[in-house]
Amino acid sequence: MSVSPFPPQVPAQTGAVLFIDLDAIAANWRALEARQSPACRAAAVVKADAYGLGAAPVAAALAAAGCRRFVVATLDEGLALRAGRPEAEILVLSGPLPGTASLFAGAGLWPVLNSLEQVADWRALATRQQRPLPAALHVDTGMRRLGLSAADLARLSADPALLAGIDPRLLMSHLACADEPEHPLNALQRQRFAAARALFPGLPGSLAASSGIFLGPAWHADWTRPGAALYGLNPTPGAANPMAPVARLAARILQVRDVDAGDSVGYGASYRCAAPTRLAIVAAGYADGLFRALGNRGCGHFGEQPVPLVGRVSMDLTIFDVGIASTARPGDSITLMGPGNDADAIARAAGTIGYEILTALGARYHRHYLGGAA
Repeated sequence: MSVSPFPPQVPAQTGAVLFIDLDAIAANWRALEARQSPACRAAAVVKADAYGLGAAPVAAALAAAGCRRFVVATLDEGLALRAGRPEAEILVLSGPLPGTASLFAGAGLWPVLNSLEQVADWRALATRQQRPLPAALHVDTGMRRLGLSAADLARLSADPALLAGIDPRLLMSHLACADEPEHPLNALQRQRFAAARALFPGLPGSLAASSGIFLGPAWHADWTRPGAALYGLNPTPGAANPMAPVARLAARILQVRDVDAGDSVGYGASYRCAAPTRLAIVAAGYADGLFRALGNRGCGHFGEQPVPLVGRVSMDLTIFDVGIASTARPGDSITLMGPGNDADAIARAAGTIGYEILTALGARYHRHYLGGAA
């Protein structure tokens, strides 16, 4: 049996291919929006290059599905996205660093204002340009990362001059424990957010990201900000994943070799073969985001057959035990991520989270898009 899922348009020199289903991403966005109360809309978080899957094609597919608001982390991400999406509303979570406010305004990006200093910078620019400038206000309700304190927000509410020239479009916060539905901080943050919203009557609000959507309508407000769930990660840990799978990663076999019982494998001789077997060496390693922690713990699939990862993951190569009777040969491929071994499963084996698995996907993978605007 030959296993080579690479389509003809993939260059022959490609060692590994990341298959990305744009239709599945769009379907996930529609499913998340459908879970919300009728007045609530879903934005799409496409920061970190859409979690490693490609912000430009992902945003195009989401826009075709009806998404109109996108969220990124940095100004550079916002500028890159704006170049391809001139009509979109784009929020930049980190807000303006000193000296960058004019770049936000010039590109029509909405800064998320996280401090009184950022509010002052944005207000000063609005005064110089003599026009109202849109922005989102971020209040910290318990995460203790970015965000205005409750006292800061009360000060802005009490003194309208502090927001002169600023056109607030959204009041937002971020849940710290949304993936733990019973955690008491979820209810406390919702209460604190409600108190913050009372200071700005009529201003749309946004509290929930992926897991927060599944806490229920009380957390939805006017806009949600799904990210991880769009890309197939499970927003309900401990329960079945309600999202469609999005990504599959396959790497070509470079060499197949028979080994004897007692032979060691890889750096440090960390694995020793218990019996004669056959090894397949594939063209991917930790430089491609295949975590070194997966050594002797991870797995792949040769066709439908699970195959254990043996030895340490090295920079460019990884070794799988395909079994003494395997028909694997150079040019075939092993699926490193896909059905039966998705990003969440890989994360459990590596002792991390699916977010880190996706965002670490290396630049050397050939990205092959399925459906959507590809």
